Amino acid sequence: MAHSHTAPAQSVQRAQIIWRASHGESAAAIAARVGLDGETVRKRIRRFNAEGLEALKDRYRSGRRPTYTPEQTATVIAMALTKPETLGLPFAAWTLDRLAAYLHEHKGIAMQRSRIDEILLHEGWRWHKHETWFGERVDPAFAEKRSHGPGTARLVK
Repeated sequence: MAHSHTAPAQSVQRAQIIWRASHGESAAAIAARVGLDGETVRKRIRRFNAEGLEALKDRYRSGRRPTYTPEQTATVIAMALTKPETLGLPFAAWTLDRLAAYLHEHKGIAMQRSRIDEILLHEGWRWHKHETWFGERVDPAFAEKRSHGPGTARLVK
C-alpha cells in the first residue's frame, strides 16, 4: 500500500510512514520525507503499534451535524417521486428548480437544488434528461406517446 497509485492519498502516506519506520528511519527523517511534523509521524507509529492495519484507515469524525432532519429528507424524496400532475401542478416532470420551489412554498423546506440533487443521488436516483427536438417530428404519434414535456427531466434508478 505504501507504493500504491490507486489507494486514498492519506492511507498511502500512513503506510509510507509505517514502511519507513519498519526499515529503521527516524521519525524526523520520515517527517521530512512525507511533509509532516515529527510529532504527527510518532503519533501514527504509536497508533499502528496499538491498532495494527486498522490504523491506516480514517477514524469516524463527528463533523457538522446534518442540516436537514430525516423527515425533511424523506419529504424531498417523496416529492421527487410524486408526479407533479397529481399535485395539481401544470407540468409533467420535476426539474431541480421546480422541486426546490415546491418544497419551499408548500412544505416549508428551504433547500438548495444542489442539496436536493445530493440527497437523490445518495438514494440511488439520478436525473434522466429528455432530448428537446425542434422542427417537425418523424413520428406523427410522438406527442401521444410521450408523457413528459419537452426539455424536462425525470428520476430514474
